[in-house]
Amino acid sequence: MKQIETEIDINAPAGKVWSILTDYESHAKWNPFIKSIAGDKNRGGSLIVRIHPPGGSAMTFKPVIVTFDSPNEFRWKGKLGIPGLFDGEHYFMLKEEKNKTRFIHGEKFTGILVGLFGKTLDKTRRGFDLMNEALKAECEKSSRPD
Repeated sequence: MKQIETEIDINAPAGKVWSILTDYESHAKWNPFIKSIAGDKNRGGSLIVRIHPPGGSAMTFKPVIVTFDSPNEFRWKGKLGIPGLFDGEHYFMLKEEKNKTRFIHGEKFTGILVGLFGKTLDKTRRGFDLMNEALKAECEKSSRPD
């Protein structure tokens, strides 16, 4: 198993951060890492997610939503090929603290091929950081209601 976890403080309430994070159609406008999300917003629902790690190739996944708990946690699980080869559980957690939100963004990777993807996962970490910074900027400038 390998895990990537990043955090950033956003000067906005969790409701506002959640609204921007789960507005799938807007990701193309502000998100440098997750270029698009389409699909459901319910536990068990399917998504089509396109990511573009910095310095890497774009990839499209079709994960299933594991958790969609407004405004606290959004989590999906996907796989590369057949289950057990290279699986990822991607998560976003929001913790509101005194009119700001701690945004926790990570992924747990499991499967027999995880060890072969070390350099790609380093690029993925940078993608998480870039997304976090862009989400912070979007939330702090946005006039969108919470």
